[in-house]
Amino acid sequence: MFDWVGTSALNVGAWQFLEILLLVFSLFLILAGVFTAYFGSGKSRTVGVSLLVAGLVVGILSGYFYHTGLLNGSSSGHLGDLIWEAFLVIVAAVIGALIAVGIFLVAIMKS
Repeated sequence: MFDWVGTSALNVGAWQFLEILLLVFSLFLILAGVFTAYFGSGKSRTVGVSLLVAGLVVGILSGYFYHTGLLNGSSSGHLGDLIWEAFLVIVAAVIGALIAVGIFLVAIMKS
């Protein structure tokens, strides 16, 4: 959502972008780690557990940095706000990607 001047309605700044990026990165590392550890065997399980632990560490650290304001020098706000904004970013990205893939498939099927 943008107004006429081009500023974001969510007021996402550079630090908040970095924090959302780290939070989403950690979420997908956790999901990939759980998936790999559960369905893998041998070395794959070890890699899955490593991904899971790395995702947890990055997620906890990014949440801590956001809550204390260590990255940007001031307290950024509530961690729940960051998680909600990250969720909205993921949902928006998925919806946009599905629409783009749908248009691509329709264009390919018609030609």
